[in-house]
Formats: sequence, structure tokens, C-alpha cells
Amino acid sequence: MNIQCLKCKGRGFCGRSFCAILAKSNAIFKVRDDLDKSEFNGSSPAPFVGHYGYPYLNVGVLSTPYIIDEVWEYDAPRYWANNNYQIPQIIDFRSSLINSRFKAHAQDKNKLLEISQEVGMASLPVDIEINLKEKPKFRLKTDAYSAPMGASGNLEKAYITSNPKVHTKVDKVYSDSDLKANDAIIYLYQNNFDENFLSKILSVGTVGIRKNRKLVPTRWSITATDDMIAKHLVEQVRQYNEIDYQAYFGSYLGNYYLILFFPEKWSYELFETYLPKTSWNTANKIDYTTDYEGYNGRKNYAENCAGGYYTVRLAILEKLQKLKKQGTVLVLRFITGEYAVPLGVWVTREATRKALSIKPICFSDRELMLKYAKALIKKKFNYNLDNLLKESIILKNLRNQMKLTRFF
Repeated sequence: MNIQCLKCKGRGFCGRSFCAILAKSNAIFKVRDDLDKSEFNGSSPAPFVGHYGYPYLNVGVLSTPYIIDEVWEYDAPRYWANNNYQIPQIIDFRSSLINSRFKAHAQDKNKLLEISQEVGMASLPVDIEINLKEKPKFRLKTDAYSAPMGASGNLEKAYITSNPKVHTKVDKVYSDSDLKANDAIIYLYQNNFDENFLSKILSVGTVGIRKNRKLVPTRWSITATDDMIAKHLVEQVRQYNEIDYQAYFGSYLGNYYLILFFPEKWSYELFETYLPKTSWNTANKIDYTTDYEGYNGRKNYAENCAGGYYTVRLAILEKLQKLKKQGTVLVLRFITGEYAVPLGVWVTREATRKALSIKPICFSDRELMLKYAKALIKKKFNYNLDNLLKESIILKNLRNQMKLTRFF
């Protein structure tokens, strides 16, 4: 929160349609009556595994304080994006969930962990009876990795009161004690299970070689899932012919993506650009982070762009796989004041997918495409794109790399 927010206190001085301070107040007002008890029967769409103190972790079961038929919608990032849900609606969903949590070692085996695993593997949300040690306390938690969280309390007892419906293919990988986690995730992805579900079953330790299975913090499992799927896709994409010059532009929740495809071998570079005078960048000038990989991929974690690097890469490789093409891809993300609070890395994945779903503009050569990109960003954000392009490793490689075709 910046100084302007402290002075404003939700009175709308910034002119935004969404205020994080008001959102928190509204969320508390809507759920305060539901938090006046330590025992309740609710519906659970997802587990949650924290990351502090590894290997001793907070393991939680996210549930509503009463049974709701459509509670699956409270943990459905792809559905939110496809239906253009906005920040207030997503905050409402997530702040209505109570995180009933307990401490566990990453390799523990006990009844509460079994319940979290059943919740994670279920195709539909399960009904659950929760007994907390005390009344839950509300605190709206948001970060750049996971979807927002509301109230939490320490779990004493829990009982599943409905019959969890586990898909036969999920049960197959769970029962296979010799199947590696990577192979299990790819198998389910190829059978149309989305990455949100896959990251949940990885997180609660239900895939992998039996003796090696363990809890994985949710923020780690999200990136691990994106990375495993992308590495599978890139092996196929590298076999295809090269794409034409194409540019895509689109947005979701104040995250704008300009995606440039070049007819070259696979490589990928992401610039995450923070426009000035926003919650993310209170300075007077634009700021950015960037990461890159060549044809053979990366050997270390993308420290600068972190989880967003892997979500965007996955969406791009899905598009190339669909087109049966490979290419060099330069991605420019512009984060505006519309994105007032972080909602998790799912936003970057879905915003990229939205941008790639729009019909591209095609060009005959590189210079025409870059000219278009500069004009678009100048018009949209009043920013000179040359400041970023001159830092691009991809563009430096394209300018300096010699091809055999130049000798023919």
C-alpha cells in the first residue's frame, strides 16, 4: 500500500473502479456472521499447502461455512477468465472460503492429510464437517502466486460427509506406485485435466513414486506443473516448421500482453513492465523485469519474472502446438493500475491465453512488425518501446546471428 492509499483510506482519490481497502472492508462485512462459530458444515473445492517453515508446513482445507451447490466456482481460474470475471467478484469468492489448517511434516501420513488428499483429487467439491480450535479470524491475503485467501483457523477435527467423486484416470495415477510425478501430470494433462487441478494433486502428495510422495507448497506446485507441461510441449514444438511474423495483443484484469512471433527456432523472452504511478510501481518512470531462454531451455529458475515466466511460456507453447509451428517469441507484459491487487499467477496464464485467442496481425518482415509494436505501445501507454527492445536478447540474437541461407 502506498502513501496515497494511506491518505485516501478508500475514498476514491485515485479514480479507480476498484479499491483494495474497500474490498477488504466489504469482504469482512459479508462474512462476519459466518465466522462467529468454530464448528460448521461446508463445501470444499480445494486444499492449500503453505510454504513457510518447510518441511513443516501449514496444510489447509478451503471450505465455505455452509454447504453451497456451485462452490466449484470458488476455485476455477480458467472459468473466471473465460467468463471475464472481474476483481471484485473473484475477491468475493475467495474471501468466502475458510482455511482450516493444521501443521504437518512434508512426508507425514495421517487422517487429516488423507482428507486434504481426497479433497484435492475429487472431480467435484466435497461436503465436509469442520471443528476448529477457536473461531476463525479474517484477514484478506493476496500475493503474486496464489489466489486470494480469507479467514483461517486451526483445525482440530474434520470429516468428509459426502462421497468424493474421483475420476478413474486420477485414481489410476494415484494407485500406480511406480509412476513418476512428471509422467502422471502429463498423462492427466493429455486427458484434459487443467493445470489448476493438476497443481492441487501434486501439492497434496498424491502422484509420483509411492515412497517419494510428499507435500509440495501450493505456490511451488503451480510453477512445477506449468514447467512440466511446458517441457513436454516444447519437445513436440521443436519438430515443427517455423511460424510467420505474427503479433497478438490482448488483456485481462489490467494485464496487457503484446506477443511477437518470429520465424526462427524456439526461444522465448518475457518482459514484465510496470507502468508508473500504480500499486506495483509508485515511481515516476516505468520499471521492468525480464528473463530469457534459448532453444535448449533454462537450467535455473527464472528469478526475475518468477512464476509468471512459466505460466506465459505454457500458454505460448499451447498456441504453437495448436498451430503446429515453432518460433522465437518475444512477450511484453504491461501491468496497469487496473490490476489493483495481486490475484495469483493464474492471471498471467489466462491473460496470455486471451491475447492469443484474438486473430493475429501478420507481417512480411521483422521491421514492419516492430514498427507496429512501437506505434501500438506509444498509442496505448504513451511509452517509447525502444527502451525495452534495445535490452532484448532475442532481438540482439536476430540482428547478429548469421544463417546459412545468407551464403546461398
